[in-house]
Amino acid sequence: MDDTRPLFQQIAEQIEDSIIDGSLPGETRAPSTNELAAFHRINQATAANGINKLVADGLLYKKRGVGMFVTAGARDKLVQRRRDAFGESYIAPLLAEAKRLEMDADDVKKMIDNWRDEE
Repeated sequence: MDDTRPLFQQIAEQIEDSIIDGSLPGETRAPSTNELAAFHRINQATAANGINKLVADGLLYKKRGVGMFVTAGARDKLVQRRRDAFGESYIAPLLAEAKRLEMDADDVKKMIDNWRDEE
């Protein structure tokens, strides 16, 4: 954990990443606050804040006496949320700059295809 963002937010994002990549599928047990705190060597309250953020977002739920679990459909919800954020962060500025450069959608698509082919 070496990001400038708060630790609880980093914890939440790591769990989100695990949900998206499928290593934490729906209806499976998520790491506990104790496990997260021990693994990352952080305060349990900080780990709990990360978990609570995911509960508030509807991505995790608690089974009393058993632990926290990934909600069904959490992956789809996260993918859609990140796609929306991707559009706002990358596509909108890309299209604004393309417009300033007098490029149309076909020009942008060709440029993307060329960059992809080079990789």
